[in-house]
Amino acid sequence: MLQTDQLLAPHTTIQLGGPARHFAACRTLEEVRYALRWATAQKLPVQVLGGGSNVLFDDEGFAGLVLKVELFGLRFAEQEGAVLVAAAAGQSWDGLVAECVRRGLTGIECLAGIPGLVGATPIQNVGAYGQEVKDTIAAVHGLDRGTLEPVVWTNAQCGFAYRQSRFKGVDKDRYLITEVCYRLEPEGVPKIRYPELRRHLGEGAELGQGQAALAAVREAVLQLRRGKSMVYNPQDPDARSVGSFFLNPLLGEGELVAFRDRLGGLQPPLFPAPEGTKVPAAWLVEQSGFPKGFRRGGAGISGKHTLALVNCGGTTRQLLELAEEIRAGVRARFGITLELEPVVVPWFPTS
Repeated sequence: MLQTDQLLAPHTTIQLGGPARHFAACRTLEEVRYALRWATAQKLPVQVLGGGSNVLFDDEGFAGLVLKVELFGLRFAEQEGAVLVAAAAGQSWDGLVAECVRRGLTGIECLAGIPGLVGATPIQNVGAYGQEVKDTIAAVHGLDRGTLEPVVWTNAQCGFAYRQSRFKGVDKDRYLITEVCYRLEPEGVPKIRYPELRRHLGEGAELGQGQAALAAVREAVLQLRRGKSMVYNPQDPDARSVGSFFLNPLLGEGELVAFRDRLGGLQPPLFPAPEGTKVPAAWLVEQSGFPKGFRRGGAGISGKHTLALVNCGGTTRQLLELAEEIRAGVRARFGITLELEPVVVPWFPTS
């Protein structure tokens, strides 16, 4: 199970990162516990890895243990008019969406095509095209990485917010997620909230309900994502990315006023959200002088989607330098500091 000097780049969608000093692909909870106990005994830092679609490793690699989660299993159970879907953390997320759509279960069909594994979805509160996993998660199961004891959280205990949860915030790196349980609606009607998806399906289109309607929505989402190189395809150079590199900023009332003062006649798309007003980061990037296809050495911006930074045969350092150049440009133009969406893993963590 334990390997040494395992190159990390092939384990990521962006194809960057040096070797892990130690690497363990864990297929059972017993293997997970063994790897964590071993790392503790060796006094090594541990980095948990899923599908590698939202992580950026250092060019030097990682000085501790990279624990790759390969826990598999899927269960469906009816409960009070709904269906509970329990998925192990190592299950393919898009594979789960496809299976739920095949069974006519409503709630995650707009999240099709997102790369990565089930275990990452509550950490990031994964969302796209008007859906977020917080709207369907019933419970999250995990292990305390210190005690190796099992823990279960209800939806309310997960601290979900826009692309945020307790697992990314106050409890970052404290737990390892082992299973996620989703509560889905059988034979439901798809809820099309996102304007781009509504236009793609046809304004006013009556989709009906059940499996056929859900399949139509899933296919429409996949078409939109493919058009932006946001469905992972190793043959597509624009897909050598971690997806969206920057979060859409949420502005409070005062921040929105200050932002409007800097627009100079520009009319940005703005979207009301529970936490404030959402400004598309892609619009900010492009209006700050960084168009699609922009390139700086071995790093660039996707030719299809401004939010995706792509590996053009360069290094992690080059990609992060480009990201900082973009952030500085947006800050200077609009007074907004963009936050990175992927997890950036240093060679050796300092805390």
